Amino acid sequence: MSITAAPPEAGHTAGRIPLSYNQEFLRAFDKGETDGAFGHRHTLVCGWRVTGEIDLAALQQALDDVVVRHEVLRTSVRGDEQGGHQVIEPPSPVLLEVRELGAGEGTTRELRAEEFLNELDARPFEVRELPHLRAALGRFDATDAVLVLATHHTSTDAWSLQVIMRDLAAAYAARVEGRPADRTGPAQYQEFARRQQDTAASGRVDSARAYWRERLAGAQITGITSDRPRDENLASAYGVHRFVFDTHLSSAVLKSARDSRCTPFMVMAAAYSVLLRERTGATDVVFPTFSSGRYEERFMDAVGPFFNFVPIRIDTTECVTLGEVLERARTACVGAYQHEIPFARIAEDSPALLAPFADGSLAVVAFEVLQSAFPMDGTGAGGLQFAEIRHRTLSQQVSSAIPDGGLWAMDVLPNGQLAGSLKFDHNRFDESTATQLVARFRELLSTLADAPHTPLT
Repeated sequence: MSITAAPPEAGHTAGRIPLSYNQEFLRAFDKGETDGAFGHRHTLVCGWRVTGEIDLAALQQALDDVVVRHEVLRTSVRGDEQGGHQVIEPPSPVLLEVRELGAGEGTTRELRAEEFLNELDARPFEVRELPHLRAALGRFDATDAVLVLATHHTSTDAWSLQVIMRDLAAAYAARVEGRPADRTGPAQYQEFARRQQDTAASGRVDSARAYWRERLAGAQITGITSDRPRDENLASAYGVHRFVFDTHLSSAVLKSARDSRCTPFMVMAAAYSVLLRERTGATDVVFPTFSSGRYEERFMDAVGPFFNFVPIRIDTTECVTLGEVLERARTACVGAYQHEIPFARIAEDSPALLAPFADGSLAVVAFEVLQSAFPMDGTGAGGLQFAEIRHRTLSQQVSSAIPDGGLWAMDVLPNGQLAGSLKFDHNRFDESTATQLVARFRELLSTLADAPHTPLT
């Protein structure tokens, strides 16, 4: 997406398409085309193992079908004297790179697949490049390959990538079977943006805003002190620390969630809030998480930057045990989900909430558990079998970036294990800090799951 001022061009969709609240929020983190929300590393990259003999011509056609089907993949964000708006561009071919990965000599194919995925995750992706979708196919042999999809994050979110992959598989099957792909049907992102504008003033929104004003009164998002203060002259340099927890701990966390009528996110959020408490000395903590942002059923199959910033406030001041923190976390999460509205509306009413973003010595680290909208673990289409690469253990010195701060993402793998990644800026944090944070989180999570009556120190 582009944010430069430009006059309307011939062929563009008639009428001015407003930005969504989330797109406006991203504009607040605009630092140009090399950093920030519209920078060339603010990307999303996912990979799938593909089994079966791939028809490259059909794959290319299917990729192009997806771009026609989801217009946000060919949409630019423009700015002029009237503010920001969207412009939908004509479809154009998707760049498909094909590479031979060999037989995996000296290493396993699983490890080589991770290396290939990490390499592509580290590549820049200019926001001006259309469509906002790239593909790379790494082949081990004629029937075993890795398919990697990359998008610019201003046009998609993690849920969207799974929608794209599902639709790509369906389009591929149609192409190899000699029938036309379904290029129409889903709701478009511009409909979501218009819907937000149309419902900006409603009883439900007003009620939710009142809830958040009371809930966040006097609060700020909790920032952790970075190893080095922000240097405005340096572009961010993000890396990723990845990890997978053992089977015993993972099973204990899932059992704890079931026994306490919580989601796994609530259990992990409780442990994370204690980690923030230890790290900052604050007993009343607020951290951001992300939801799918799809408030209506008709947008479940849509592609776009729907993800919503949701503040979770957990006051541990009067808690005596870790189990009591979990109770507070459950209450906080349920309230947040029940009253979810676009974060921009919350920030309007609680501007002090964002103060840590302006403090060069602090970094806000968002915490989330990834949602699998349309998991493709062994899904078949067009003679191929697809399985998403989610078990990842290779860390990266150079990776895709986020607009600011850090990002802690957890995932519950199909086998029940907990996997995670901590994305951090090397200019502000040492890698050892990331590993220490994860190690302490693991200890807290283990104690919370196995011995919730442990005193909170």
